[in-house]
Amino acid sequence: MAWLRLIRWKNLLIIFLTQLLAWVCVLLPMKQYTHMPMLLNGMNFFLLSTATVLIAAAGYIINDYFDIKIDVINKPDKVILEKVIPRKMAIIAHTVLNVIALFFAFIVARRAHHYEWMVLQLCCTVLLWFYSTHFKRQFISGNVVVALLTSLTIVVLMLYEPAIHYYITQSYFIQTSAGLAPNPVWVLGIYAYFAFMLTWMREIAKDMEDFKGDAEEGCVTMPIKWGLLRSARFCQLLGALVILPLLIAGVKLCMAAWWPLGIYTIAALAVPITAWILFLPTGATKQHYHLASRYIKIIMLLGIFSLVIYYIQVHA
Repeated sequence: MAWLRLIRWKNLLIIFLTQLLAWVCVLLPMKQYTHMPMLLNGMNFFLLSTATVLIAAAGYIINDYFDIKIDVINKPDKVILEKVIPRKMAIIAHTVLNVIALFFAFIVARRAHHYEWMVLQLCCTVLLWFYSTHFKRQFISGNVVVALLTSLTIVVLMLYEPAIHYYITQSYFIQTSAGLAPNPVWVLGIYAYFAFMLTWMREIAKDMEDFKGDAEEGCVTMPIKWGLLRSARFCQLLGALVILPLLIAGVKLCMAAWWPLGIYTIAALAVPITAWILFLPTGATKQHYHLASRYIKIIMLLGIFSLVIYYIQVHA
C-alpha cells in the first residue's frame, strides 16, 4: 500500500484512462476512413500507455526522494520515504521503472521503424529528474514543465500513430464515408492544450498550498515571488484563456446541431472553470488551496469524460 501511495496510483489511473479514451474515441474510429495502416493496435497501445504510466510513476518517486524536507513541513502525515520505504529502494525502483518504460517504447518504435520517436520518452525521464532537482524550486519553469509533461500524454499517441500524421495539414473537418468529421489532429491537439493549461493552473494552486514549506527550503515559486493574490490573478488569466475557446466551441457545436457535446462543453467545462477562478482568490489558507487543487482535478476528469460524449456524437 505504501508503494501505491508513493507512485500516486490514482493519478496513474487517470493518465491511463486519458490515453485509453483518446485511443478508443479518437484514434480507433480512424479505421473507418483512413487509407493508411494503423500502428496502435491493442498490444502496441498497451505497451505505449504502460511506458507512459511507468515514467510517470518513476517521476513521482524521484520527486518525493528530493522533497523529503519540504514534505515533512507541508504534509508530514503523508511522508512515505524513510518512514516506510528506504530512499535507496526508491532510487532502485525509479531506475527499474524507467528502464522497463523505455524498453516498451523501444518495442513500439521498432515496429514502426522510427527509433527516433523514443526521444520523447527519453526527454520525459530527463525532464522529470531535473524538475525534481532544479525546476520545481524555480519561478514558473517548474509549473510549465509539469504542464508540458501532462499534455505529452496526448501528444505521444499522436506521434506514435502514423495514420494521424496525414491529417496534420488538413482543415478542421475531414470527409469520411459517413460525412464530415472533426480532424483527429485538431481534436487531440485541443485536449493537449487544455491538459497543459489546467495542469499549469493546478500546479500554481498546489504551490500556494505548499507556500510555507517551499519558502523554508528556499524555493522561488510563483506564490513566494509574487505573493498569493497576484498568483491567483495569474491563474484567473490562464483560466480566461481556457474558458474563451470553450465558450466559442460550445456555441459553434450547438449551432451545428451537435447539442450534447456543445451543451456539455459549456455546462460541464466552461461554467465550472469560471466558478473555480472566482473561488481561488476568496481564501488564503492551506485548506482553501487544497480544495482548489482538488476541484480543478475534478474539472480535468470532466474534460476527459467529454471524449466519450465526442465519440457518441461523432462516431456512434
